[in-house]
Amino acid sequence: MRFPTPLIEGRLVQRYKRFLADVDLADGTRVTAHCANPGAMLGLKEAGNRVLLSPANSPTRKLTYSWELVEANLPGGPQWVGINTMRPNALVAEAFAAGGLAPLSGYTALKPEVRYAAASRVDFLASGGGLPPAHVEVKNCHLMRQADLAEFPDCVAARSARHMRDLAEVVAGGGRAVVIVVAQMQAEAFDVARDLDPAFDRAFRDARAAGVETYAYRCRIDPEGVTVADAIPIVTPD
Repeated sequence: MRFPTPLIEGRLVQRYKRFLADVDLADGTRVTAHCANPGAMLGLKEAGNRVLLSPANSPTRKLTYSWELVEANLPGGPQWVGINTMRPNALVAEAFAAGGLAPLSGYTALKPEVRYAAASRVDFLASGGGLPPAHVEVKNCHLMRQADLAEFPDCVAARSARHMRDLAEVVAGGGRAVVIVVAQMQAEAFDVARDLDPAFDRAFRDARAAGVETYAYRCRIDPEGVTVADAIPIVTPD
C-alpha cells in the first residue's frame, strides 16, 4: 500500500483523548491529527518522536491530518511503526490480491464485513476456488517490549477475545476460521501479551485448540508506504 500523497513530517507533542494527537510540523505549525488507534500505544506515544501524517482528502473533514507512522525507539533500535489501525484490513486485501497470503491460497474473493455469530462481523469471508468458505479475522499489532517480538494486544481487548470465541464456534460448526495478525513493524516472532490481557490470552489459546488457524505477518514500512512482507512464527504456547 503506497500512500497516495507524500506524508508530512513532524514531532509528536502529545496523544490524548485516544483519537487526537498534537504534532509540531517542520515549519513550526502545531496541528491536531486524527489518531486512528484506540489502544494504549505503549512505547509509541512519547513526546518528541518523529511522526508522519497523511493529509486528508476531504475538504469538509474536521481534522486536516491523520497520524500514520511513528519512528519509535523500540528494543533493538529505532524503527518505523504503523499506528493506523484502519490499514491492516486493506493490507491483507492487497496481499491477497497479489497472491501473497499462503493461508488463503486458492480462494478467489474476499468479502469484507460479513455478519456472523450473535453480534459480530468478521473482517473478511474468503470464498471461491472450489474451497469451503473461510472466516478471516485481522488483528493489528504494533507493540514491542522485547527485541524482535511483536505482541498483541497492548491493552484489554474484550472485543477481540469475543471474536476468538466466535471463530471457535465457526470451527465447531464445521467451518474454517483464520486469524491473521498484521504486525506493522519489523519483528521476528509474535506472541500474545498475556500479562496485559489474560482473558484474550485464554480466548486465543482456546480458539487455537478448537482448530482456529492463526498466522502472523510482519510489514515492510517506509515513508512511502506499508506492505505485508513475510510470515513470522507465533510462539504462544498451547
